[in-house]
Amino acid sequence: MAEQLRDTFLNAEKENRRALVTFMTAGYPTVEDTIPILKGFQDGGVDVIELGMPFSDPIADGPTIQVSNTVALKNGVTLDKTLQLLKQARDEGVTVPIILMGYYNPILNYGEQKFIKDAAAAGANGFIIVDLPPEEAIKIRNYVQENGLSLIPLVAPSTTDSRLELLAHLANSFVYVVSRMGTTGAQTSVAQNLDVLVARVRKYTGDIPIAVGFGVATREHFEAVGKLADGVVIGSKIINLVKDAPQESRYKVVKDYVEGILNGKKHHVLNKTEFDTFRSNAVANVNKGEKSNMNEFNEAHKHSDRFGDFGGQYVPEALHACLRELEEGFDNAVADPQFWEDFRSLYSYIGRPSSLHRAERLSEYCGGAQIWLKREDLNHTGSHKINNALAQVLLAKRLGKANVIAETGAGQHGVATATACAKFGLPCTVFMGAEDVRRQALNVFRMRILGAKVVAVTNGTKTLRDATSEAFRFWVTNLENTYYVVGSAIGPHPYPTLVRTFQSVIGQETKQQFAELNDGKLPDAVIACVGGGSNSTGMFSPFEKDTSVMLLGVEAGGDGVDTAFHSATLTAGRPGVFHGVKTYVLQDTDGQIHDTHSVSAGLDYPGVGPELAFWKSTGRANFVAATDAQALEGFKLLSQLEGIIPALESSHAVYGACELAKTMKPEQNIIINISGRGDKDVQSVAEVLPKLGPQIGWDLRFEEDPSIGA
Repeated sequence: MAEQLRDTFLNAEKENRRALVTFMTAGYPTVEDTIPILKGFQDGGVDVIELGMPFSDPIADGPTIQVSNTVALKNGVTLDKTLQLLKQARDEGVTVPIILMGYYNPILNYGEQKFIKDAAAAGANGFIIVDLPPEEAIKIRNYVQENGLSLIPLVAPSTTDSRLELLAHLANSFVYVVSRMGTTGAQTSVAQNLDVLVARVRKYTGDIPIAVGFGVATREHFEAVGKLADGVVIGSKIINLVKDAPQESRYKVVKDYVEGILNGKKHHVLNKTEFDTFRSNAVANVNKGEKSNMNEFNEAHKHSDRFGDFGGQYVPEALHACLRELEEGFDNAVADPQFWEDFRSLYSYIGRPSSLHRAERLSEYCGGAQIWLKREDLNHTGSHKINNALAQVLLAKRLGKANVIAETGAGQHGVATATACAKFGLPCTVFMGAEDVRRQALNVFRMRILGAKVVAVTNGTKTLRDATSEAFRFWVTNLENTYYVVGSAIGPHPYPTLVRTFQSVIGQETKQQFAELNDGKLPDAVIACVGGGSNSTGMFSPFEKDTSVMLLGVEAGGDGVDTAFHSATLTAGRPGVFHGVKTYVLQDTDGQIHDTHSVSAGLDYPGVGPELAFWKSTGRANFVAATDAQALEGFKLLSQLEGIIPALESSHAVYGACELAKTMKPEQNIIINISGRGDKDVQSVAEVLPKLGPQIGWDLRFEEDPSIGA
């Protein structure tokens, strides 16, 4: 079936025209619309159809295709259902080449080899996998070729020559060139300097056809792009047309639009008998032993991009430029003594070193090990987040960036980044889920006081995951002048290593302080809460090789890990790919990312840092979950026994530490990372107390004023 794709472009060239490639998400606007829309494409004169495989978190796509994905998923569209729709289209006479386009995690979840085999049986010609990195693409391409299909690589303006060489080598039908940086549907004009980009790509692709997309919507756009490319791709414009059309007219709307783009010119389309004959011959002629002669691709990384099986850069091609620039900047900075001198000169501003002291009453209450508290809540801005934020803003200044963006959940990272930007005079924009904006209103106001702009993200679950996706989309569109300060040890390389490096000051100080107070000894355990992983990797990493020290991470158990309402990724998740990294992910049976829940906005995230995933897989760290009620108990215990009101995030660690301490001896010692203070959470606690308070015997309702009516 790869041969049909090749023939399509060859025939277009012979006829002195440009191939038209159109996109539609499977199951949008309804499942029943898919086949008529595909028929409308074919009857209108389309050469190749991209059929979108819905994914819950499509970070390369703008609002139009995002919405189509969300609607399709609500309509019950899975990978299985997508393949069924493809087979139905073939059975009903759609014979033009169809490419399945989507993201890697659902395919990984389905099983790559099985999915490719099943897709071939359903009638696919090939695949575009938006976030497939080159090293994985080589493996997938071999599976694809064995089934007679095609893997179509994506090329962006920022693609390096070395990557271009590989991607051109992987192509056996055509190459899809993304004409500009950014997300789909974000532009309404053809990119400038497209001729330069196409010429550079052709140096490596040779005779392989090139199709160009992004920003094409009109007949004029089609003609302009067609002067440079062999094919032209249109997507978001068609999604919008279909959305606004009555259901009974969607076939006609699509057909009429395509005819308008092509000015009524049509090419020969195989009838079903001809197609079935062609397909049978193609299957018979597949060389099962054919494989790419390039078996590996290794980009140089000063710091490894992998933690065992986890990590990597599973991102759209355009994002590689952002990551490459960041990685080079980080590598140079951490090798420069002046950078570290500049960072450490800020310790007095932060309030470092933060104190370490024994929690005498809490230790007595638990009746086991001695409990110590590492007081990151005493840092400037009230949490550990300031360590990473200041270091990354220093990095932004080294890279000459004029603007800074960040994502935030509970708001502490947003406050820390806004603080760092205020200190160094850089504009700051913080992306925050609309639900988190509501429940963390105090931190939103603090960010605004500090001069930051807060963008309430209304997509999806309106929480941290959606804020992170939106920040990535903004960054790739505004790379030239923007630095993205990621707040946790999540995302594609180098972020997990970068954040852990800047947060490891926590564990380094802890180790030194405890030794000074305990005759050079190590603690028996260190405990931290786990959301994405910034405070836990910062605390754990300096102890990684001290195998006598237990590393215990406490996740957000929500209503319980046996329910659908929790954020316990390492406890209940499975390996997958999310937000550019392979790690443990909360996902459903189709590889779609789960909605999450936690009383703590900062832990409400369906993924986790890859280093933590690696430590789980090797057994170096242990992970447990604390429910919302148990976290509230930890909040109460530390407040009433030590006079310290902790953040709800840290309260999970307090509860987990208390349970561990009870199993240990009085001569043993454990340390809790109190990662943040609880001022921001007082209103949240008041809201949940009527529900959770009775579970732990805590009632803070005010009694009626006895003086009234006296």
